[in-house]
Amino acid sequence: MSHVPVLLDEALEALAIRADGVYVDGTFGRGGHAARILQCLGPAGRLHVFDRDPQAIAVAQERMGGDARVVIHPASFAEMAPRLDALGLVGRVEGVLLDIGVSSPQLDDAARGFSFMRDGPLDMRMNPAEGSSAADFLAHASAEAIADVLWRLGEERHSRRIARAIVARREQAPLRRTRELAELIAAVVPGREIGKHPATRSFQALRIHVNGELEALERGLAGAVQVLAPEGRLAVISFHSLEDRIVKRFMRDASRPELDLLGRETAPAQLRVLGKPRMPGEDELTRNPRARSAVLRVASRRAEGGQ
Repeated sequence: MSHVPVLLDEALEALAIRADGVYVDGTFGRGGHAARILQCLGPAGRLHVFDRDPQAIAVAQERMGGDARVVIHPASFAEMAPRLDALGLVGRVEGVLLDIGVSSPQLDDAARGFSFMRDGPLDMRMNPAEGSSAADFLAHASAEAIADVLWRLGEERHSRRIARAIVARREQAPLRRTRELAELIAAVVPGREIGKHPATRSFQALRIHVNGELEALERGLAGAVQVLAPEGRLAVISFHSLEDRIVKRFMRDASRPELDLLGRETAPAQLRVLGKPRMPGEDELTRNPRARSAVLRVASRRAEGGQ
């Protein structure tokens, strides 16, 4: 399945793009959102794209490397603030878009190990050259640590049962393939949710853990506020409740002033939440079922001393 950008029109509308503005696509993926942003920019506009997946960066170089308006950053959006600070762009960015999670090409490539639907190495790293794989984590972590990841990051209610089965299995041979793990989970989880594979939550949890995705999201959100110009827009698309709760809480807290113990304001609010969350409509869901859980939240950077 080719990658279809989610909530594309809504994201472009949220960014309110100016032809001469500076914009950031923090999750290039296969460039669907970035291409549309670029179409809206004039010769003076600039687009900075980030991705830690080497395959995504290769696509960015191929598609946009020859465009003088585009700057390609082979890095996580968590590094946005220091990288743009080095370019003198803090406080000068008109819009930041973050499309959180895994892309269709990553899911569909069995060699990446993201999906329980395709047999491949149990890897799951966004950047295969960094950190430890899911297989390495499962080979060395305690049952308690594995259960904690599955429960905390996947909301898997059978986390302890699955963790014990993984530890028992590795005494015979380590888990190295996605199909091995998926079959093990299916064998030990009692009952089945309609329309959901028993390994869905566990694979999600392992992917988030291996890539430190929630920590990166928190750093990226804070960095986005730092680089935005007054009235600049922050648009975030998330795909599951853990991410969306972080985004919702961050925007809510950043839209309130900081107070001391006596209730006196010590720092003004940084953001203004714009409108209600947006979800895909029926037409988009028909074209792209993978968009079904997407949520778009939007905020703008308050002007200094603004209300």
